[in-house]
Amino acid sequence: MKITLSNIGRRFNKEWIFKNVTYNFKLGEKYAVLGPNGSGKSTLLSIVLGNLTPSEGTLTYQNPKEVKVEDIYQHISFAAPYLDLVEEFTLEETIKFHFQFKDYAAGLNANAVLALLGLEKSQDKALKYFSSGMKQRTKLALACCTNSPILILDEPTSNLDEQGIAWYLSLIDRFAADKMVLVGSNQVHEYSFCTHQLKITDYK
Repeated sequence: MKITLSNIGRRFNKEWIFKNVTYNFKLGEKYAVLGPNGSGKSTLLSIVLGNLTPSEGTLTYQNPKEVKVEDIYQHISFAAPYLDLVEEFTLEETIKFHFQFKDYAAGLNANAVLALLGLEKSQDKALKYFSSGMKQRTKLALACCTNSPILILDEPTSNLDEQGIAWYLSLIDRFAADKMVLVGSNQVHEYSFCTHQLKITDYK
């Protein structure tokens, strides 16, 4: 899997968020998308996800043949604090619902994901009663435990305490070794495992 950005730019109204982003993302590599709050990290990730159309430039996906943008969701897992979950679903229902559309990573099932979360006692509780940290853990577990070649994470440790941050890093170590990983962040602990950096401020 390879994602190629060629002179990508995005503007809102007449203001350019970024311009002329030319970059290659490759399978097995880890990338930090860096910049201060409001710089356009989430916007760039949304373009890579296929959720947002660039104002200029081209974006291509190859696996090894070209993948259409409307089909790229099949190859991507995504987690972000602003990503909504169905609040009325229980944790068990949330896991089963997610994996109706995605495949489990090798060796996993619903019980294994529950155990990984450490929330077996809350499996019958509706998500609307979860803390923000529990919800973020759930989003990260669903994304990391999915069998997909691309993992995109935006501000992954939002709402997590120190124990939660250590848990997140263990998830990455266990499930993301062979994946293409993009992390939108401005906190070093979130992307310490990344070997490449794309700085949004270089494209203003």
